[in-house]
Amino acid sequence: MNALNTTRRPGPEKSVRPGFTVTLPGRGVSFRVSLRVVLTGTVLAVAVAALTVLAIGTGQYPIAPADVLRALAGNGQRAHMFVVETLRLPRVLTGLLVGAALGLAGAVFQSLTRNPLGSPDIIGFTTGAATGALIQIIVLGGGMAAVAGGALTGGLVTSLVVYLLAFRDGVQGYRLILVGIAINGGLVATNIYLIARAEFADAHVAATWMTGNLNGRGWGHVNLLVSTLVILIPVTLALGRRLKLMELGDELATALGVRVESSRLWLMLLGVALTAVATVASGPIPFVALAAPQLARRLARSAAPVLVLSCLMGALLLVAGDMAAQRLMAPTQLPVGVMTGSLGGVYLVWVLVSGWRKR
Repeated sequence: MNALNTTRRPGPEKSVRPGFTVTLPGRGVSFRVSLRVVLTGTVLAVAVAALTVLAIGTGQYPIAPADVLRALAGNGQRAHMFVVETLRLPRVLTGLLVGAALGLAGAVFQSLTRNPLGSPDIIGFTTGAATGALIQIIVLGGGMAAVAGGALTGGLVTSLVVYLLAFRDGVQGYRLILVGIAINGGLVATNIYLIARAEFADAHVAATWMTGNLNGRGWGHVNLLVSTLVILIPVTLALGRRLKLMELGDELATALGVRVESSRLWLMLLGVALTAVATVASGPIPFVALAAPQLARRLARSAAPVLVLSCLMGALLLVAGDMAAQRLMAPTQLPVGVMTGSLGGVYLVWVLVSGWRKR
């Protein structure tokens, strides 16, 4: 019982960290912003911008950063404009948007479960979205819109099953993770069965898509991501205050006026939708949703995942992973999912070893 007792003992109060207070006009709502969080966000935003320019300019036809900026502004040479606008910019933008969606979804689920392992690729939501997409690709032969609908349906059905199985006088984080891991195992077996029973051409397409890939991504994928994330991300960020209050515990959050179960359900649905949209655009990419919120939290020295920083860190990790996948074994290009999976495995071992050493 002592190991399960999480009540904090009274001790000396910590000094207030440097920051400033923001008050929303007309609403009487104010909140304090940590100066370190602002600085971390600024550094991450600059790093994302710099990496974007570098990713666009790197390849068999290299383009200097200054020429990349001119092409993005519409003043570049014709050859540079073609390479940037047609070949490389859609891929990089897809990586940025998918990474941001996965980072935000990971932060939501880790906050809801109060556990660093509570990411959508661990508890089955990414795999469920992949199952719905595979059914459209292999069984029904649908196009991009149908695959998007299948992925969203698969993710929502998976989240509903996990939620109902984990519900017992509310949903506890550890129970949600355990049920999700079990469901994830069944869905992985289902996906393997679907690919094994498919025709060769369909199986090849599905297997390539399942590795997580940004090759061949065009403006259609960018438009799909923009049209959905422009709604999902602001709504999720708007619910961030409820998320922070829920981390204090269900009883205290209820006392502060939060409808815990309805808020948890809405946040889960938003996280699943973010995961499904990202999965449609690039296939299931592992460990970005797991690692991005934790790395952002450590940089900001925050007690909980910070949603905006998690978005930026997810975008940075995915674009960096895609660059590494293209260049480390050139001219052979690896799927970005292989690279993020390898790096994520190393990160997960490091987290487990660090947690073991603290005991």
